[in-house]
Amino acid sequence: MKPRVTLQDSTLRNGNFSLRIDPVLSEDIGLYEAWVKYNTEVHSCHVELGVITVTLSPPNPVIENELLLMSCNSSHRANLVETCWFHKEHLGPTSRTFCSMSGALSILYPAMSDAGSWRCQLRYSDKEIISATYNLQVLGFDGPTNPVVYAAAGSAAD
Repeated sequence: MKPRVTLQDSTLRNGNFSLRIDPVLSEDIGLYEAWVKYNTEVHSCHVELGVITVTLSPPNPVIENELLLMSCNSSHRANLVETCWFHKEHLGPTSRTFCSMSGALSILYPAMSDAGSWRCQLRYSDKEIISATYNLQVLGFDGPTNPVVYAAAGSAAD
């Protein structure tokens, strides 16, 4: 897993023997075990790493007005009950929420207003709730609705 894995050597003396994985990949799923020996004592811990994946079809960046399918999947073993997608959830009236039984969201004609932060939230039969955030990029025209722009002769026009 090198070079994606690091130990924080400076914190080992304080009892922190954390492992950092950056970036996490789907194949990193599984049970991790740590053993630390201090004098004659041996301490161990087990941590299970689960992964949630957000995928786009077609991949990011998305072209304005081309069909977009966003999927959200997790390595959690229980039955998926509901998937909710939240768009710009902290921005007031522009926020939107979509919920369904599957992990997918279709946007037929993505617009520039669909760009930004999307969070998928997966709810499982064992009451576990898992979420991930994805920053969607949309390529398109974000200009005036009227395509005619007037500029004074001798000045610049954008």
